[in-house]
Amino acid sequence: MSGQSITDRFAAAQHSMTGSAISKAVCKATTHEVSGPKKKHLDYLIYCTSEMNVSVPQLADTLFERTANSSWVVVFKALIATHHLMMYGNERLIQYLASRNTLFNLNNFLDKGALQGYDMSTFIRRYSRYLNEKAMSYRLVAVDFTKMKRGIDGVMRTMSTEKLIKTLPIIQNQLDALLDFQANPNELTNGVINAAFMLLFKDSIRLFAAYNEGVINLLEKYFDLKKGQCKEALDIYKKFLYRMTKLSEFLKVAEQVGIDQGDIPDLSQAPSSLLEALEQHLASLEGKKTKELSADTRASTLSSAVTSLSSTGMSFSRMDEKERLQALEEEQARLQALEEEQARLQALKVQVHHYTDSLGHSLSLCPPGFDALGDLLKPTVSNHNQAPPMALHHPHPSHPHPGYHPGGKLLANDLDSSLANLVGSEYYTETHTSFVPDMQWSQSGEKRLTGGHNWQSKTMTSTTAWNPVPMAPAPMPFPMTTPQVPMYGMMGQMGGVQVMAPQPMMYNQPVLRPTNPFSPMPGAQMQFM
Repeated sequence: MSGQSITDRFAAAQHSMTGSAISKAVCKATTHEVSGPKKKHLDYLIYCTSEMNVSVPQLADTLFERTANSSWVVVFKALIATHHLMMYGNERLIQYLASRNTLFNLNNFLDKGALQGYDMSTFIRRYSRYLNEKAMSYRLVAVDFTKMKRGIDGVMRTMSTEKLIKTLPIIQNQLDALLDFQANPNELTNGVINAAFMLLFKDSIRLFAAYNEGVINLLEKYFDLKKGQCKEALDIYKKFLYRMTKLSEFLKVAEQVGIDQGDIPDLSQAPSSLLEALEQHLASLEGKKTKELSADTRASTLSSAVTSLSSTGMSFSRMDEKERLQALEEEQARLQALEEEQARLQALKVQVHHYTDSLGHSLSLCPPGFDALGDLLKPTVSNHNQAPPMALHHPHPSHPHPGYHPGGKLLANDLDSSLANLVGSEYYTETHTSFVPDMQWSQSGEKRLTGGHNWQSKTMTSTTAWNPVPMAPAPMPFPMTTPQVPMYGMMGQMGGVQVMAPQPMMYNQPVLRPTNPFSPMPGAQMQFM
């Protein structure tokens, strides 16, 4: 399986629609693509761990949800992303993980549907146990051993005897869980497991460096300890020698898979004479008869062992220095890219400014009073006392409406009047001497016969005459008093706004039934039988 699956793309799109950037980044970092999580997605998640407005529990829960997937690729990459954030993210994340009762419950995980499902499932179970142990170590001592200060004045070198005896076994348990990954070179066959192995390699170097400095501190105090403390210290040292051997095997695998030789430390073991001196001292404290070493011999043996272990510790710091320089180079590259982006935006701003100036110069050459981008597009806001500029009828050329401008030109600050001019110009001739309206309205006082004995249809051209049945004359129109409502198209003044002068309105009076049914009807002739 290669590339992002349809499920990955659908999930990313779904998180984009819901606006969850964290969920989308986690989804992108844990796709079905058989390769390690992309750096840009991990960098964003690291940034999120430092943002105070980001919920760390939500981020962690999103990663836990991805480990519930049935695909070994998704689960493995979710573990890798979690490990990466524990190493390089804000300490808030590992604090939250340490506060949980359970983290990853993958002891029975098995992917039967993929080609490498069986083999990779084994490493997933081992890898999850190590991350659980790493969080447990922080829960017990409230410190990440891979990030603590090292050196002569470091945490482990200045720790008291009581704390050393309690802390060193915790480091041993975490290192055991790491070395139990047990990956051979022929099993590191894809980008996913290789990414996990690289993180484990870095943790092993830093974890053993803290382990090494704690043992040095314990050895320097050994011959001054009480019998019970000497017994515990001797047991710790023997386990230290065994884990140093296992670590050397782990580093050989790292060398075979292509890790830079300069990043692999040189493990220098203390002389075997030191172990013999420690055992003889404990035997003497227990009252057993043994060959007692002189103080000078013990001091010389101890000094040689401390020097050897210290040189090993110095070799561990090479990887940290290399990572520090690499991080500095990446930061400088980001700053340079940022400066280039700012320069590009500044150049673009200058280009836009020049374009705006040239556009304004071009617009200044247009007909006066016409603003192509401004006034024409501004709506005219009218109040309740202002009549709309367009008339419902076509006025006579001698009395144009207020919004008219000869020639159909556009008027600034008045889009409605400008459109009216454009429409009105279609009905004027070139000299404005003739005007033919489409509609004619009846004037006051005009009378037309619409019925009666003398009415004839003007549209009839046939020779056949039609004599209508005599009808009662229709009621004559009469003026009706109406409120003075401004009409469009007539000249008038109201508050400085041109409005139509009030005109009497003509209505046909309907025949009303009187209240008294025996009274005569208006407009009807009285007939007596």
